Amino acid sequence: MFLKYLMVSCTAMALSLVVAPTVEAASGKTTTQAKAGKKSVKVAKSSKSARIKQASIKKTSRKSVAAVPREAAMPDMDALGLPNVKSTAVLVQDQYTGEVLFERNSSAIVPIASITKLMTAMVALDAKPALDEVLEVSEEDIDQLKGTRSRLAIGTRLTREEMLHLALMSSENRASSALSRYYPGGHAAFIAAMNRKAHDLGLADTQFFDSTGLNPRNVSSARDLAKMVAASASYPLIREFSTTRDGYFAVNGRMVHFNNTNALVSNPEWEIGLQKTGFTNEAGKCLVMQAWMNQKPVVIVLLDSWGRLTRIGDANRIRRWVEQVAQQGARQG
Repeated sequence: MFLKYLMVSCTAMALSLVVAPTVEAASGKTTTQAKAGKKSVKVAKSSKSARIKQASIKKTSRKSVAAVPREAAMPDMDALGLPNVKSTAVLVQDQYTGEVLFERNSSAIVPIASITKLMTAMVALDAKPALDEVLEVSEEDIDQLKGTRSRLAIGTRLTREEMLHLALMSSENRASSALSRYYPGGHAAFIAAMNRKAHDLGLADTQFFDSTGLNPRNVSSARDLAKMVAASASYPLIREFSTTRDGYFAVNGRMVHFNNTNALVSNPEWEIGLQKTGFTNEAGKCLVMQAWMNQKPVVIVLLDSWGRLTRIGDANRIRRWVEQVAQQGARQG
């Protein structure tokens, strides 16, 4: 009995020595599993970076920690050879031929958040306004619905072109609101023009109630949004401004740096002709793009992505899938 107990104890001790470094490597801690507890708290207090790491570890559940490597190792295709994407509604379409390459829940009518701003830009440009006209941000542009913040303070004066640029590149809500207020006939006339434009484009599932996308009643389907992306791509300024990586704008006497909300515009593996991101609690993470793949424009619509990086991961998996399918077709041909 004593020998058996000794063997079990030795085995447990050996396992603890093997397992502890593995957990350490996964979590980024500087202490081993065996020395966790009070000592790890002391180490966490020794530096600011350690405190940040410790806090993030405590706030992350075991399930979410395990999900990170699974997401990174997720195959591009599922068992059926289709894109292994996690967005709720998806459409991938050859813009030239109209052929749907892949779709999931593409007819579901859902909130679209700031994807709205593509229609905002089209309607603003359709009026053929003076792009150098100065627009001023007012209290009417403050988000009273969700309380979102903006770096465009009340009184900020920018040209219509700059407002359009910030609405498309950085998804600036106050810029989008100002564009609608300065439309002939004001905000109400602008929303009416958005819905007329949707009708003219054959967007039967689409309806707008504001120019920013903050209103959850702004809805559409992936099929409709593919048409809206294709229509938007015919506007050179929308293509240019939506794909600008970053820029400086004069806000109340000082230069302020703004970034694109879509990190893929800086990725050399992508050739993006047009894009727009969106997020509200009702819509989830959304992304639409026109991107060139195999010398052809492909429209990608991703709606209600559940994770912070899921829409980016889904877009990358779709791109690799499209390229792989094309290579297979070329070999068979």
